[in-house]
Amino acid sequence: MTLEQFNRLQPAEAVAVLRPCIDVPRWIEEIARARPFTSIEALLECAGKAADPFAEAEIESALAHHPRIGERAAGSNAEAALSRSEQAALGHTDAQVAAELVAGNRAYEEKFGRVFLIRAAGRSSSEILAVLKERLENTPETENPIVAQQLREIALLRLKGGVTA
Repeated sequence: MTLEQFNRLQPAEAVAVLRPCIDVPRWIEEIARARPFTSIEALLECAGKAADPFAEAEIESALAHHPRIGERAAGSNAEAALSRSEQAALGHTDAQVAAELVAGNRAYEEKFGRVFLIRAAGRSSSEILAVLKERLENTPETENPIVAQQLREIALLRLKGGVTA
């Protein structure tokens, strides 16, 4: 969809376009209310500001929609389709890396009580595994801002892919 089309949407339609980027109602409403935007850059700047910071409850709610790295997102909604597309770009994962991702995901969930989240776009499975291993060494106080940053990156990438000049 073009920026011009996005600007002309009814509020509920704009919300529907934004929700697959990240399902954080406050973020969605701030962007929808700020329309019209004069450029993609202005849209992304607004979205970035609205996402910084995400409250802890918003992070937990958004994470509820994210599949584990290496797992296929279930469902037919737009967010699941975006997630499948982002993870499909990882390409073929060899059995050893896949097994280590499963074990790493499990260890992360046991330690932090939530799924491991990383912006998968532009990263290989091996790179993601290396980051997962590094982040397993974090404390919750160190990890929480990293998770929030990854959510911001995912939301902005999805928005940039969904609304064009």
